[in-house]
Amino acid sequence: MKQHVGKKKILVVEDEPAISHVCQRTLTSEGFEVDIAVNGEVAQNMIENNQYDYDLCLIDVRTPTMSGEEFYQWLQGKHPGLAAGVILTTGDLMGGDTADFIEQEKKPFLPKPFTPDELKTMVKRVLRRKAR
Repeated sequence: MKQHVGKKKILVVEDEPAISHVCQRTLTSEGFEVDIAVNGEVAQNMIENNQYDYDLCLIDVRTPTMSGEEFYQWLQGKHPGLAAGVILTTGDLMGGDTADFIEQEKKPFLPKPFTPDELKTMVKRVLRRKAR
């Protein structure tokens, strides 16, 4: 895969259209290119079929077909550089498995619902840290 030039590119893995829309609108207005995948399987195909890497992935832990957790584990094995630029999201912290996964992976976490400002702040922080 070749690295793209210009805008930073973000892959949002989110099955809730309202949240996808807010992410896309917020991040595009900040100058990012944004692609949306409704689940981990779609995201996996997008990464495998693109000719460039994403700079960051915003992953909802609980998506249908292939969960965000399964997608993240795939990323770690196949694209560890991209796995370094992951932000996890979920509205479900009641489930023990989700909380355990987030705790274990020690990735930046954005609980839903989040504000556009929280999203922008977190994305910029992760991109700065990844650039070091």
